[in-house]
This record gives sequence, C-alpha cells and structure tokens, in this order.
Amino acid sequence: MSPRYQLSSGKPQPLGPCPDGSGCNFAIQVPDANSVILCLFHPDTEETIAEIPLEAKTGKVWHGHLTGVWAGQLYGYRIDGENLPYSGRQFDKQKLLIDPYAKQLNRPAIWNARQYEGDSQFMVPKCVVTERTKTFSESHNHPGYELDELIIYEAHVRGLTKLHPEVPEHLQGTYLGVCQPEVIEHLQQLGITAVQFMPVMAFMPEPFISNKKLTNYWGYNPISFFAPDPRYACENPIAEFKTMVRCLHNAGIEVILDVVFNHTAEGGVGGPTLSFRGLDNSAFYLFERNEFGAIDYSRYVNNSGCGNSVNVAFPSVMKLVMDALRYWVQEMGVDGFRFDLAASLGRDPHEFSTLAGFFRTLRQDPVMQDIKLIAEPWDIGHGGYRLGQFPSNWSECNDKYRDTVRAFWRGDKGLTGDFATRLLGSRDVFPKSQRSILSSVNFITYHDGFTLQDLVSYAERHNEANGEQNRDGHSHNLSANYGVEGDTQDNHILSIRERQKRNFFATLMFSQGIPHVLGGDELSRTQQGNNNAYCQDNEINWYQWKLNERKQDFLDFCRYCIQLRKDSKLLRQLSLPDDHYNRGFNVDKVQWYRPDGCRKVEDDWHDYDNQAFAVELKGSSDVHHADHEHWLLMFNASDHEIKFSLPLQESGSQWSLVLDTSLAKISQLQSTRVANMYLLAQKSLCVLRCHAVA
Repeated sequence: MSPRYQLSSGKPQPLGPCPDGSGCNFAIQVPDANSVILCLFHPDTEETIAEIPLEAKTGKVWHGHLTGVWAGQLYGYRIDGENLPYSGRQFDKQKLLIDPYAKQLNRPAIWNARQYEGDSQFMVPKCVVTERTKTFSESHNHPGYELDELIIYEAHVRGLTKLHPEVPEHLQGTYLGVCQPEVIEHLQQLGITAVQFMPVMAFMPEPFISNKKLTNYWGYNPISFFAPDPRYACENPIAEFKTMVRCLHNAGIEVILDVVFNHTAEGGVGGPTLSFRGLDNSAFYLFERNEFGAIDYSRYVNNSGCGNSVNVAFPSVMKLVMDALRYWVQEMGVDGFRFDLAASLGRDPHEFSTLAGFFRTLRQDPVMQDIKLIAEPWDIGHGGYRLGQFPSNWSECNDKYRDTVRAFWRGDKGLTGDFATRLLGSRDVFPKSQRSILSSVNFITYHDGFTLQDLVSYAERHNEANGEQNRDGHSHNLSANYGVEGDTQDNHILSIRERQKRNFFATLMFSQGIPHVLGGDELSRTQQGNNNAYCQDNEINWYQWKLNERKQDFLDFCRYCIQLRKDSKLLRQLSLPDDHYNRGFNVDKVQWYRPDGCRKVEDDWHDYDNQAFAVELKGSSDVHHADHEHWLLMFNASDHEIKFSLPLQESGSQWSLVLDTSLAKISQLQSTRVANMYLLAQKSLCVLRCHAVA
C-alpha cells in the first residue's frame, strides 16, 4: 500500500464513504465475504491506484478509515468469497461493485458485454467520495402545498428541454436546462404546482435493449438509490440537481420523484453483477421456493417483470431504502415520491399487507411525516393489484379513473354511473370516512401509454420503432382516431380530436382527487402512436415546443381549466356532511340531474343508452357571500346535441357560462347569463356558475 494511504479500523457507521479532516471512513455491509477490498481509481483514466483490503469487521459491516483520501476520489469494491449461486452466494472478485450508499457516480452506466466479460472494472462506473452537505431545509423553504392544491405535471428531465429553442444547447436535456427562465415560466403559466420527475436515480439500460442499439430512456432500471444520474448533468449531478429543485421551489413548484425500489438493473439469473447481487444476493432479492418449500436460489421472484424483486422486508434492505428516501428529502430537497410498482413494497415479504413493515416504518419516521406519498398500487406478481388498499397517508394512481373517463368520452355506453363515481373521487375504491377524497390520483395519460394527442389520433398502437414487431405495450387503449389513423389535414376530424382533448382535460381538472397531467400534453405532443416509448431517446419522446394556432388554443384552454380549479375550493375538495374523514363540510348539496331537469333516480343510472347528465355542487356558505360557490357541470358524450333544463335558482341568482368544450378558443367564452335552458353540443362538457344578480 502506498505510504500516502494509512488504514485504521474506522467505524461501522454511517454506511458509505464519510470524509473528514484526515481522510475518509468507508463502511459497507457484506455479511458472508471472506474479504472486502476497497479499490481506488485515477480520476481521468479510471486505472487502479490502490487495492486495500478492509481489515475491520463489526457484525455484518466491513469498515476502515483511510488517510490521503478526499472528496472527489473514485472508488469501488471487490469481494472475495464463495461463489455458490445455488446457495444464494454470488461473490466474484473480478466484478467491480458499486457501493449502495454512494452519493455520486462519475459517469452513466452503459452495458457493454465485451467490457463486462472477465474483469468488469472499465464497464462499471466508479463511485465518487462526496462531502456531506447541509440539509436542504436549513437554507431553503419548500412551497408546502396541501393535497387539494396539488396539480402534478409528470416530466422527464431530458425530454422536457431537449428541443426547447430558448434553452442553450449545452444545457438542453439537463437538470440545469429545467432551470432556464423560459421553462420555469411555462410551468408557472400553465399553473401546475408540482413536477413529478421520471426516475433520476442512476440506472443502466438492460442488456437486451443495449444490444438493439436502443436505450432505457425512461430510467426504470436503477443501480443506485442515492446517486442522481450523471446523464442529466453538465459536471456535478448533485449540485445541479439541487439547483434545479431550488429554482422550482422559488417558482412555487414542488418536486416529486418517481422512485424504483421494486427491482434493480441486475436482472434475474444470468444478469450482470453490479452491486447488490455481489454483496448480499440472498438477502437483497426474493427467491422462489421449490416443491419441498425450500428456497430455490436459481429462481428469482419476478413481481416486477424485470427479472428480480427487491426484498424490502429484509432489515438491511429496508434500512437502505429508508436512508435513501431521507437523503433525497433532507439533502436533495424533494417534496414527495411516486413509488413504481408500490405493491411490491407492501409484500412482507411475499404477500401484500396494509400493515407491512415498510408502511409502518414510513408512517413513524419524523422526516417523512409531511412528505407526499403516491403509490402505483400494483405489481405483476400474485395478488399484485391493490388499488384502494394502501394506508390512509398514501395517495394512489387510479387506473379505474383513466379507463372509465377514456371509455365514456369515446362514446362507450353503460358508463354514466361509473363516470359519475370517478368524477366525485372514486368512493367505491376509497370509502368515505376511511380514506380522504384526495386519495385518488386521477390521470388520463401517463408516461406508459398514449399521449393525449395520440389518444384521440390512433385506434391502435404503433410501436414498430421499439424493435419488437409491435407486440410490446398495451393493446387495451380505449382510444379512437375519429376517421383516420394518425396525422390528417381533415378539418372535421381535427375539430373532433381537439374537442375530445378539451373534454379529457376539463374532466381531469374538475374531478375530485389529485390531477396528474402528462407533461407535453398541453403542447399537443405526439409519440407517433407509440404507447410504450421507453427505449426511444429521440423526438418520439422529446417535448415539441413549436406551436401552431390549434396547439396554442389548446394550451390556452389547459391554463384556463387549471386556473378555474385553483380558484375554487369545491372543485378542488368537496367535504361532504356524510364523510367523517375530515371534521366539518363545505358543501350544502350534490344533486344529479337528467337533461330534462328531473333529479336522477336509480333506474337512470342503469340506463345503458344514457350518455348525458348534470351535477350541481352548492357550497354551504350564504348564497350572497363573496366566497359562495355554486356550480353546474353538464356532460354529453353522445353523438347528438342535447337540451338541458337548468335547476331553478333562488330569487336574485342567475347561471353564467364559465366553460363549454365545444368552443375552440377561450376567447369565444363570454360571461353571459344563461336562461332556463342550455343546448349542449355533441361530445361536450359545459360548466355554469350561479351568481347573485346585483
């Protein structure tokens, strides 16, 4: 060992690198190793500078303090031990391993079969020793929105700015690109209150994708739970990510991260050894059992569909996940998390439970008390669909909302009752008094599916560019093309498509729950019919910022609808007298009407051909009070216009037109008073508000 480095026993905690005034303490948990070798590398060539066996071990943790090592040092680990895959141990000294507690990697992880074979040193990115920074909250204020104020905008760091004409070329597709004034201004003018970024934790594209000369653009294949991916950085991913968060916070926008703790890039049997598998394979992953009930380490449980399943129920793994979550909150400044395939995190370890250890740990953790928690409430394992079954401090992505709203506006019949249920918070899924009316994260489009523009432009998926003969992606899209598949110059078809987009977006904004907007939908972004564009790092995924008049009209419409929601307490959160989840109520009545003005009865809800109805929302305050709200929302999903008789109002009150999706431009709306009847065009939504007449 070079005289530059002097090794002492150091401390077993904290895990990971911890630099101090005299060097750096290293600690890593590897229970069954014969030896753990700390490898140091040259910052430019990544050639080995030193290989230093850690001599101290406390319990399951190997540790040592090394002088001469400072922030910026590249490092990794090699493990010497038994390689017995069928007993769960997969130690291989030739494989360089990423420290699970590394906060930074020096470069992106890219699969290379030639470099991986034998010694993997030059394929695997190197960990970077980083200084511990001040906690984010010590120097910064979060926007701190309540759930009813949340309007989520799902975005990809790279795609958001890669084609933005006002973002300098060297910043396009980066954390700092998001910080550019034109990007921030767009988000502010749109009116969203939170950006939900697709995964930014360091990841590696799957070998089979890399072999096809494609990539995992979405990033749902992590190799590190702490390190922000270097792909989106110019120089320092940690500093630049934190700068992005500060810029968004200063603009009044929260930051939510889409996080993947259900599987890793190491895949199943035969997959690469990059980190976790080479450290504690039998503890980190779940395995099937054979016919005798014994664990079969040759078969990874695959609840994720990606080859492996992380055993979050195991103590050291749960600690890793919780430490990572706290890090992103305290040091990186994020406001919440959306958990990919979150049902896997509730498996304890194999069966899902609302009382799973992960849920209990989250609920009692003081750092996570005010953090927004959003579940994708399913995985593909046995019993994996768990919508409505997460603890009450969670919100859940509601695919029933998506499917019902899509089908209703497409014109499918027999859905009026289900649509009305989705409109008022899906209380069949999230029961009154047990779950908040804000438990449902309502979405019509998400990253994994059609964009809003494609939802009204394609009847079938078109995923040929993915290289899987158009067999990948969902076939149950509940979409329509209205006469032509894809692009068209037919003004009649274009008019119908734009109206349907307005119907979808307005429905989303006026539904009870948390609205989720797919980033780029407001720009009429198309993926050319690709509903599974996970491997396309190109213009299929990048946001398209050039707007013609039609696209600008839709952007104006989106801004208008969002502002209507933000200005209304009733449209954001109904507190009903018979719902005791929250004490108190803000609504006097919710009434449902047939087009003829009669109140709907049970038989009306079961009328298969019924495609039109109205709902009246009346606030509980005095009708003449300035804050009093009184709304009438009318829906017509049929192919013909329908005349609605309006509910009678108190003396001195009058209905006024607020929104009609049959109008192509917001400028066509006039604050005109509406008499006792309203003619609602085919496939349209109308919003009226009752005002006191001066």
